[in-house]
Formats: sequence, structure tokens, C-alpha cells
Amino acid sequence: MTKTIATTDVTPLPAAAAKAAKARATGGYANVRFNAMKHGVLSRYTVLSHEDGDEYRSLLEALAREHQPSGATEAHLVEELAGAIWRKRRVLQAEGATINQGLRGSARDVERVVATAVPFERSFGGVTTELRDLVELTPKEAEERRRVAAQDLAATQKAQGILLRGGPDAYDQALQALEDDSRDWWLEHVDEGAYPEAAEGLLGFIDDHLYKACLREDKEARHAGAIKAQAFGEGLQAHRLEKLNRYESHLDRKFERTLAMLLKLKEMRRGS
Repeated sequence: MTKTIATTDVTPLPAAAAKAAKARATGGYANVRFNAMKHGVLSRYTVLSHEDGDEYRSLLEALAREHQPSGATEAHLVEELAGAIWRKRRVLQAEGATINQGLRGSARDVERVVATAVPFERSFGGVTTELRDLVELTPKEAEERRRVAAQDLAATQKAQGILLRGGPDAYDQALQALEDDSRDWWLEHVDEGAYPEAAEGLLGFIDDHLYKACLREDKEARHAGAIKAQAFGEGLQAHRLEKLNRYESHLDRKFERTLAMLLKLKEMRRGS
């Protein structure tokens, strides 16, 4: 005689066990997420030895949480998305490194950068300020530098005019007209015996050194914005970034195609 089993005789599974059974039966997200991170076919080749594997796994986990892949194909597509993002990160690093290399080259050839930035400005030769000092100026600092440079140049021209007019007090008046830094520089030359401490010596010092230095400083201060733009423009080296830009576009297209495939597959699964 066959015994009929009532539904009340079936022992219900605990909630946790039922959830695990359902996940195993449907190939659920939790299992696939584990496989994608631990046993992914692509992951082991995507992250280079010097790169942060934990950072890549965090990216992969975030994409898995967002798309909740079901099955090996969807898990593979999620890995493809992570790989595209990870490679694009490398492109941006390479781009920054290329620009920095170009800026370093500009810093080694300051005279050319400055002269090119203001091609119609005459008498821009001689010793220049560090390019780093110019490109790191804030707008407020640049304005203060322009003010100080103009003041130094005006004081030097005033002292030069006094000496050219001459007179018994010309030397003392010219010395008084100079800015403190210029006066200290003059006294250093006197101490070294380069010029006599007299009107003709001071005039020679102004003609040989001080006026040229002040004129140069004034021009650099007035054209600091153009010099900064020239340095960064040359540092950009657009011709060297062209290949990187093409590769970045390729990664963007690959990401878009992979995402479209993933969404289409999920839509087909829902429809079936």
C-alpha cells in the first residue's frame, strides 16, 4: 500500500539554507561575484605587479554590485568593464607623466621659452629668473611682483638721470634714490673693488648691471602670464599625446560596447 505524504510532513529548510539553495540553483550574484574576484580569467593578467590589486578588486566588486551578473558570460562582461576602466586609469597616468616630462624640458631651456612667449619684446636676453618661480605665482603674487619690479625700474632710472645731470651731490642723491636691494648690490661691487665709490662708478654699475636686471625683471613680471602659458603649452606636447588619446578612445568604445552587450544579455534573460 502506497503511503501518501502530506505537505505538512515536509521539513522546511532554514531561511539561510533556503537562500543558499536558491543561489546555487539560479547561479546567483553572490557566487558569481566570488568567482569574478577569486577565479576570474582576466583579473590575473589585468593588474600588473607594481599596481594595487586591492584597488582593482574594489573596482570589480563595485561593478559586480551594480550589475549583479548572473552566469559566466555576464561575469566575463563585468570583468571586461573593469579592465577597460583600469586601462584608462593607466592612460591618464601616462598622460600626466608625458606632460611632466615636457615641462621638465621647458625648465631646462628657460631663455627660449621666455623669448618665445613674447616674440615681439626686445632686449629679453640675459640671466632670467627660475621658470618655476614664474609658473607657480598666484594672481596676487604676480600683481605684487609687477608692482615691485616697476618700482625698482623707476628708481633705477631716476638715479641714472641724477648721475647724468651731475652736480656736487649727484652721487648721494642717486644712491638715496635707489631701492634698498639695488643699493646693497652696489655696495657689494664697491667692496669687491669692481667700481670706485663715486658718481662715475655708480653710473657705470647702473649701465652695466642694474638697469638691465631691473628692465628684465619688469618685463618678466608684466609677461608672467604669457610665459606661464608658453611653458605649459610646450609641456603638453600634444604630438606625443596623440597615440594615448587614440588608445583612450578605443577603451571608451570598448567600454560602451561591453556595457551594451551586458545590458542586452540581462534584458534577454528577463524576457525568457
